[in-house]
Amino acid sequence: MKNTKYILLLLIAFSFNSCSHYNFTGTGKIDAKTFQVNYFQNNAELVEPGIERTFTLRLQDLIQNQTNLNLTNSNGDLMYEGEITDYRITPMTATADQKAAQNRLTIAVNVRFTNKNKEADNFEKRFSFFYDYSGQNQLVGSQLTEALDVIFERITQDVFNESLAKW
Repeated sequence: MKNTKYILLLLIAFSFNSCSHYNFTGTGKIDAKTFQVNYFQNNAELVEPGIERTFTLRLQDLIQNQTNLNLTNSNGDLMYEGEITDYRITPMTATADQKAAQNRLTIAVNVRFTNKNKEADNFEKRFSFFYDYSGQNQLVGSQLTEALDVIFERITQDVFNESLAKW
């Protein structure tokens, strides 16, 4: 009976030890201590003021919240940089009198990721997502805030997955 307790205790200890390189965000072991997110310029033809700052901060917050990495302004082990390349509103469906019944806001961001410790992880990739809204509404105020929240949540998570989670 005594040996059974020791064996059980040993099994539990090994179980926890084997999980030490995985966390609930799926990042596994990250060979870095710091990261930096350079300011993402807004180079889209149609410019919505302030979205570049919002995107930059959202990406910083996501990485800080889902990893143990420290944010730095320079010389980060991991570096994210790029630009907003597209901000476009397009009609998706029309009414009988040729008015837009539904519009779609699409935002695209070009991201360059550099890992100083593992160059094989470096990439440059375009990420985009959209938000559909009623053609009767103007994309301002709370409607714009909601659209940006949805779009940036998806894009930042996709960037995170591509750079750190490897999904």
